[in-house]
Amino acid sequence: MNIENIKTLGELKTSGWKSKSIKDELRDNLKENIKNGVESFTGIHGYENTVIPELERAILSRHNINLLGLRGQAKTRLARLMTGLLDEYIPYVTDSEIHDDPMNPLSRKAIQLISEHGDDTPISWLHRDDRFYEKLATPDVTVADLIGDIDPIKAANLKLSYADDRVIHYGMIPRANRCIFVINELPDLQARIQVALFNILQEGDIQIRGFKLRLNLDMQFVFTANPEDYTNRGSIVTPLKDRIGSQILTHYPASIEIAKTITQQEARKDVRTEQSVHVPELAKDLLEQISFCARESEYVDEKSGVSARMSITAYENLLSAAERRSLMNGDESTTIRVSDFMGVIPAVTGKIELVYEGEQEGAAFVAKELLGDAIMTLFPLYFPEIKKLVKPDEKTPYDSLLEWFFNNGSVELLDELSDADYKALIDQITPLEELVKEHQPEVIDESRYFLKEFILWSLVEYDKLSKHRFTEGYQFSDLYSNFIKGI
Repeated sequence: MNIENIKTLGELKTSGWKSKSIKDELRDNLKENIKNGVESFTGIHGYENTVIPELERAILSRHNINLLGLRGQAKTRLARLMTGLLDEYIPYVTDSEIHDDPMNPLSRKAIQLISEHGDDTPISWLHRDDRFYEKLATPDVTVADLIGDIDPIKAANLKLSYADDRVIHYGMIPRANRCIFVINELPDLQARIQVALFNILQEGDIQIRGFKLRLNLDMQFVFTANPEDYTNRGSIVTPLKDRIGSQILTHYPASIEIAKTITQQEARKDVRTEQSVHVPELAKDLLEQISFCARESEYVDEKSGVSARMSITAYENLLSAAERRSLMNGDESTTIRVSDFMGVIPAVTGKIELVYEGEQEGAAFVAKELLGDAIMTLFPLYFPEIKKLVKPDEKTPYDSLLEWFFNNGSVELLDELSDADYKALIDQITPLEELVKEHQPEVIDESRYFLKEFILWSLVEYDKLSKHRFTEGYQFSDLYSNFIKGI
């Protein structure tokens, strides 16, 4: 029978529908997915062998779950994807505030309706997308918000005394009966509020204002939290932790390839921008390497973490920097340049928490240092390593390039150069083409100029060339000629 045709309790009984707890729903549907090789948590990358197996084990164990990890580790995303493991529709008593199961009603209103109407009690259907409730824990959250309180307006309108349980206004948790309920940033919830959750988690019931009323709620709780030592904002009280079945540790991507996949999936990109702006693979690697360097940097607070959102917003800025330049020059298409990475600094400075030394240097300085560290990390993967110490008569692959700068002076690379002018300027530095041909012969034409500019920036980081920022761009010059001019 089509569920759209089931509109009364009698029709529901005839259909053969069986009551099932939400934890059993999740468990049974996950079992089917595992048996059939269906992926339950699509769009989550890097957790295939770590977080997802632990999460699936917790669901099979019918546990309430705490996802513990630093910011930007897809904790809330995982919780939201759990709705895909629910049955598509469940029936509930029409107009019930807490989605009462018609076969097992809890609220006084639902029990009274079924008592009065019997098999003619009206039934409605709740889609799984509507069975997800989320609350951000903030210090001002009260027990009344979460569980409920007496409603004096309802008492006045219905002319009831405060001793009548019909004056109760249910909070968010009872209203999420038979649903997934997520509390984000659990340590931010005051300890006395956390205590109010004890009975719900262990015995599955609630008490409001001393009423004898008890509701044996059917819920799947998911909590998210940063590690307790992240800040002194608060912690999860020990008895509450004891009542949470599984605590699962999340983590950042383990490789640049995984990080790139996440960024490409999550970044908000205009289709026209993607068609008109070419992004070399090295540029994508460089962008992700900034985050990896930030997580290891002495300037960045490791307890705070570096969110995956940093790479996502930085990538959006990178595309916009190239798009803006092409619009100003009337170019139909363009390619990302290393100098475009200066446009990602605003996305980096707002996403990292600095330690004292970092605060002293300033966020913009730290962001540039991270870009420099990322360049130095990736350079040896593409070109011969630059040694710190070289014998006086020892030749290196970069001698001809350094000699070119010594003989020709400096090159000014302006931020807003048109593509034609930019390529003409880079082509003047003839040793760059020789280096790319020899060490990266298979590079596609669209990425060739990015590699050439990448060599210049790398030689600066290795103290072989000097780089000076002026209002309109960058000046690259020989290290020693600049020194002599200074004298």
